[in-house]
Amino acid sequence: MLPEKLTIHGLTALYRAGDASPVTVIEEVLHRLANNPDPAAWISTVPPETLRDRAAELAKGGYDPSRPLWGIPFAVKDNIDAAGLPTTAACPAFAYDPADDAHVVARLTAAGAILVGKTNLDQFATGLNGTRSPYGAPRCVFDGDYISGGSSSGSAVAVARGQVAFALGTDTAGSGRVPAAFNNLVGIKPTKGLLSAAGVVPACRSQDCVTVLAHCVADGELVRRLAEGFDAADPFSRPAQARPLRLEGFRFGVLSGAEKVFLGDDAAEALYDAAVANMTALGGIPVPFDYAPLRECAHLLYGGPWVAERLAAIEEFVEVQADAMDPTVRAIIQGAAGKSAIEAFVGQYALAFYAQTIAGMWADLDLLLLPTTPTIYTLSDMLADPVRLNSNLGRYTNFVNLLDCAAVAVPAGFRPNGLPFGVTLVGPAFTDNDLANIGDRLHAKSSPVTYPLKIVPPPTYLPILVVGAHLTGMPLNTELTGVGGILLGAVRTAPDYRFYALAGTVPPKPGLIRDPGFRGPGILAEEWALPPSAFAAFVARIPAPLGVGKVALSDGRQVTGFLCEGHALAGATEITGFGGWRAYRASL
Repeated sequence: MLPEKLTIHGLTALYRAGDASPVTVIEEVLHRLANNPDPAAWISTVPPETLRDRAAELAKGGYDPSRPLWGIPFAVKDNIDAAGLPTTAACPAFAYDPADDAHVVARLTAAGAILVGKTNLDQFATGLNGTRSPYGAPRCVFDGDYISGGSSSGSAVAVARGQVAFALGTDTAGSGRVPAAFNNLVGIKPTKGLLSAAGVVPACRSQDCVTVLAHCVADGELVRRLAEGFDAADPFSRPAQARPLRLEGFRFGVLSGAEKVFLGDDAAEALYDAAVANMTALGGIPVPFDYAPLRECAHLLYGGPWVAERLAAIEEFVEVQADAMDPTVRAIIQGAAGKSAIEAFVGQYALAFYAQTIAGMWADLDLLLLPTTPTIYTLSDMLADPVRLNSNLGRYTNFVNLLDCAAVAVPAGFRPNGLPFGVTLVGPAFTDNDLANIGDRLHAKSSPVTYPLKIVPPPTYLPILVVGAHLTGMPLNTELTGVGGILLGAVRTAPDYRFYALAGTVPPKPGLIRDPGFRGPGILAEEWALPPSAFAAFVARIPAPLGVGKVALSDGRQVTGFLCEGHALAGATEITGFGGWRAYRASL
């Protein structure tokens, strides 16, 4: 019997142990789909025999650890192409049969994942509520009277109900974060361009992101890293870059005063305050900031010229078949018809102003901690007031893509009535890796069931432990990031290590010495993984008196890392009590 929640890490553990196979997993998925309490979550599914054949083909050779998603069932939002299934964008009259998988779908199936089907959405990805679809309105899995959130509504519900282990959505204004919050999921909203949008029906082409919905950050991050990659077929695709955040002592922006709005949802406000307290307990420093400019910027997405991008994406269809569209979606998209080039330039000027504003914020803050939404609505309330209430849902999400930010939405507890609440960590572009690290730790503080974040590098990569100038944000960190190094996470050495600031080194460097029998705090370090050729070149460049050897960690593992020759301690200053190089340097 499989667990109620399907997770990548959980299924992979079963496969490794021989306690499950893709065949048994797919049979359970088919059983759950046949007994689906919310059929509106799905638009189309792969035929059962095709799913069984795919599972059997994978199982034939036994578990394959080189394919990180081996045997993992997943779904994609039905504005993302998957060969063999129609793409409808939740509009039957618009439907077409794609010849190929979208770029991201192809990458995930190559990693061993099994596509189960296509999920429902707010039509043409226009909405944050999940009710604007002729295929029905998926419901919040915790209370069917409430909306699921959108536009990636079906993707969220399919994951939350345990029908797949993860799902792809899209996010232009919050479409991958809002349904995550309403169904107690993680929503990974990458930096724009990290995941190719080739094979995705555009909403606003310049702002669209493919997103991942999963039960935990560890699963979502694994999928994000496997799906990302530069794609020349997408004109907005960008190669990955490294922009590290401080993982200790980070300054995070919090709402305060008149900008701290929950629209009467006192339980949501209390859970947000608890999330702030949890972030502080993780070593963060809360900093009240002025949200007003970001709120004003958010209005540009629907109130400014960017709504014209929604019309540009489907202009020919609207001209001849507008009557086939959802009335609310049609009104929004047709409302762009009068937008002028002058308005477009004025909008660009306004956006440039807000971009300068948030750049100033990033000079003082590492990231923002925001409610994903101020509240949640019943289905009946949303249908009675679809535009205004939808706008309320985007209060804290709409600015993110416009201002080129990365975001990770995580669960943050439950209201007394049993409805979930979520928060979102927002950082500058390309801070995805460290946002995930901090988001994972925050999720663990608020959830009784957690899955530790474990980044899985390619199998040929070699681990290296760094304790000083190569740490994230330190002067030599580019020697790791510049050769494709992957940060696996922060770790701590065993307690029998002493730490010294070496004399006369440029840039300043520490020395790590093992002293059996000594009991100290352990030294904070980072574990990285490097491609083999880069690892060899990196080790060859290490200057005396430093070298590499096996370093014992507090978790019992031994990892290759920096050690120091004993003679170099002449004139050095012992800094073991600081527990790490960052803390020591900060003290100066």
